Amino acid sequence: MYNRYVMGIGALVSVEEYLRTSYRPDCDFVEGRVLERNVGEKDHSMLQGALIVYLYSYRKRNLYTWPEQRVQVKADRFRVRESGMKGDEAGEQIFTKPPLISNESLSSEDSLHRMHIRVRDFLFFGVPYMWVLNPRTREAHTASLTGYTLLSSGVLRTTPPHPEVAIELDELFRL
Repeated sequence: MYNRYVMGIGALVSVEEYLRTSYRPDCDFVEGRVLERNVGEKDHSMLQGALIVYLYSYRKRNLYTWPEQRVQVKADRFRVRESGMKGDEAGEQIFTKPPLISNESLSSEDSLHRMHIRVRDFLFFGVPYMWVLNPRTREAHTASLTGYTLLSSGVLRTTPPHPEVAIELDELFRL
């Protein structure tokens, strides 16, 4: 039954069933459908690990990194973001308030359309910083409700009034 749900062939599942079921790797839940996420490639994994290591240093500023975290972006939508930051040590098992930053890394199987739908969910939810990284091209996009900005070098950064976070792309892609 697991594959039928994940592939979208089977019956719709309830939020309750989704929340009490373990998926390996964890899956998104969108309007009754359990959706697979593309993971498992070496360059994707290396970038995700490097980003987590990079962001972990902000812990001393009370900014916490949460990899593979479920976020309830709407009553009937749960997204599992790859990593990100929250300005507190969240007590919630599933985030119901927008984190400061959400990051996604593109796998070779990700389509721009599918990623855009994920990104849009986070932005409409109120995530102020949505960063999409491509391990193959060594590029990053900052996403906002008005569009995307491509960075092939430089720094991903937050701006006031948010806590300061800066990620040197050259350093990140070197890790």
